[in-house]
Amino acid sequence: MPQINIHQAKSTLSKLVAAAEDMGEETTLCRAGKPVAKITPIGAKTVCKARKPGCFEGKIEISDDFDDFLPAESAIFSIPGAK
Repeated sequence: MPQINIHQAKSTLSKLVAAAEDMGEETTLCRAGKPVAKITPIGAKTVCKARKPGCFEGKIEISDDFDDFLPAESAIFSIPGAK
């Protein structure tokens, strides 16, 4: 956790807030070398993992009648020959 003096924090406040927001970095603000305050992120930011095509291969199964109408739907839409 970096420690910086208040004067330096004034000139780089937006960068410090961005570091807390984007990377979860905490920064301690010091006056005369003594810690007096802390900039911390509020809540955890979720980071999406890179998408990997095919990662669910063999784990998901879709039945052959997946897009067939249900009997109640067939009656509503008057579909002849539907189950």
